[in-house]
Amino acid sequence: MPINLYQGGENGLWTFLLVTILMGGLAAYASGKAIAQTWRPFWHVPLYMLALAAVVRFCHFALFEEPLLSLRSYAVDFVIAFVAASLGYRLVRARQMAVQYGWLFRRRGPLGWRPTPPAR
Repeated sequence: MPINLYQGGENGLWTFLLVTILMGGLAAYASGKAIAQTWRPFWHVPLYMLALAAVVRFCHFALFEEPLLSLRSYAVDFVIAFVAASLGYRLVRARQMAVQYGWLFRRRGPLGWRPTPPAR
């Protein structure tokens, strides 16, 4: 018996892909980038994503008549938004650290940075 993690209507998969993944994910990614660009700490990301997940849930409700107050669906919306926002945040923060503090840090892949080795 499969576990239903997301409550959707008759076109549940397509509305999930459109609203949660595409619209919500892109909005979360842009929000994560904006949080990093303004040098806010990472703990702001989950706070903003709680609000964004509520907006995504409302879009499902208003556009596709899906349940508004579904804790499971809200949790899935939050997790997807949090992952997308974290990715956007980390990409921007890694670039910022390498550019702003280039004498201290070097890029280590797209999501990280490392200390610059001391000059000899």
